[in-house]
Amino acid sequence: MDQGELIRAAQQGEREAFDELVRQTYVDTFTLAYRLTGNEEDARDVAQDAYLRAWRGIGRFRGEAQFSTWMYRITANTASTHTQRRRRLRTDQLEDYAEPLEEHIELLPGPAAESAEALDRVASAIGTLPVKLRQVVILKDIYGLSHEEISSELGISVAAAKVRLHRARRKLKDMLYEQGVEAHAV
Repeated sequence: MDQGELIRAAQQGEREAFDELVRQTYVDTFTLAYRLTGNEEDARDVAQDAYLRAWRGIGRFRGEAQFSTWMYRITANTASTHTQRRRRLRTDQLEDYAEPLEEHIELLPGPAAESAEALDRVASAIGTLPVKLRQVVILKDIYGLSHEEISSELGISVAAAKVRLHRARRKLKDMLYEQGVEAHAV
């Protein structure tokens, strides 16, 4: 059964079809959740919540984008909600941010891959960005989405996507410059 058939079957309430869609997209969904939350436990929660939202909303999926792209949007929104909720509940658990993205550092592409240390600093810096800025950087620079796709996925204007990306890259550049990482790494 191809993905279109699975989606139609899931929209008719066939749980097994949706389970197959989850199996096909879980690694990408979890990886995005991990990059947005910065730790494995939160990423698992976000991925689970994202698929629950997807199951509840599969009837509204119109097929204008790929299922995986639709999941990016749901995952990004779920991660944002999850992170805001955790921030409100957090009192002295800042150590959760002490090791963002370290376990999956090898997944980050780009010129910074030339140096494991520089890559580590870039990943750590991305992990410290506010969620709204982190989402745009990850979707643009890691997943390669266009500004229009980011706009659509996050439910913001194209101009807002460009502004957030500019602000995020500037913050990253400033953070990395202070750490002595060369500018081309950002």
